[in-house]
Amino acid sequence: MTRKDDTGSLRRIRALIWKETLQVTRDPSSFVVAFVLPALLLFLFGFGISFDATRLKIGLIIEEPTPETEWFVASLSNTPYFEVQRATDRRQFIDQLSAGRLNGIVVLAGDLSERLARGDTAAIQVITDGSDPNTAALASGYIRGTWAVWQAQRNISQNARMPGQISVNQRFWFNPELESRRFLVPGSISLIMMMIGSLLTALVVSREWERGTMEALLATPVGIHEFMIGKLVPNFVLGLCAMGVCVVASRYVFHIPLRGSLLTLIGFTAVFLAVALGIGLLISTVARTQFIASQLAMLVAFLPGLYFSGFLFEVASMPAVLRAVAKVVPAGYYVRGLSTIFLAGDIATVLVPATLVLAFMSAVLFTLTALNTPQRLD
Repeated sequence: MTRKDDTGSLRRIRALIWKETLQVTRDPSSFVVAFVLPALLLFLFGFGISFDATRLKIGLIIEEPTPETEWFVASLSNTPYFEVQRATDRRQFIDQLSAGRLNGIVVLAGDLSERLARGDTAAIQVITDGSDPNTAALASGYIRGTWAVWQAQRNISQNARMPGQISVNQRFWFNPELESRRFLVPGSISLIMMMIGSLLTALVVSREWERGTMEALLATPVGIHEFMIGKLVPNFVLGLCAMGVCVVASRYVFHIPLRGSLLTLIGFTAVFLAVALGIGLLISTVARTQFIASQLAMLVAFLPGLYFSGFLFEVASMPAVLRAVAKVVPAGYYVRGLSTIFLAGDIATVLVPATLVLAFMSAVLFTLTALNTPQRLD
């Protein structure tokens, strides 16, 4: 290519970027997709989804009240996790458990205090509703934890030491409070960015076909690569602005720590955004209306990210076929990288492989787009 051709190509690219920028600024729907939609979705995900249980309704059955049982009742009631109702017979709570008005039943046997006084093994019975496995597991785990803490406090107060007893001190890295929001918010950002990136480019090109301006563009000497750059650059900047909205909301609304550097976050997001925009551009090669483009973007970008990114569902527990599908879902790599940047920091062993995979995906998507649209643009 001669120097004159290079100059002409740069002029066409600048003109296309300026045209696209004007089109974005004059179209309110672009700002809705880039600013209103991510804020709305992030608030829905951040406040509407939680794996934490703060007030579990527990029925406590004390067959024989003693000072020991009253002490345990106080420990159970003083935690922020339980709302305790007391009774002396389990039959008083069985119907409530079946109706879903209770999350679990704790039974303190009549000989509990006698066993503790003799130094024998004393246990409590925990009954939960297995029709909701997640809540049942949370209730059972919280109750076991409360029981273990109470036993430790009792031993300390009575100077009772069991020979050969093992003490386990748990330490949770990166999320010591065990707040599910600290994982859910970065995961939701990945879904939001995937959907927004694919929608921006898919809707923009399909809008050109609907308004009849694509035919005028086809009549110009614009090449496929110039067209792609002209469409990608303004929407890339708009996507980064959407990410800025998500980061500000994460830090100052949901109080998610950002332990990695902002530069790493921007760079990693830029690579992922290239994949999302590439998906939208590829969709635009088959979608000629905004309705079809939006439906395809949801089907190709959002739903696979929701199910196969590890955001809500554990990929390791899926069958081998579905685990193979998850390996080609870009959101999965972004979820792991984003959670690492927010909660752990700039961990190269996590971020570098994910970045390379996302860069390869974006190259494949841009190549497929260029191969599928030469007859309309050259």
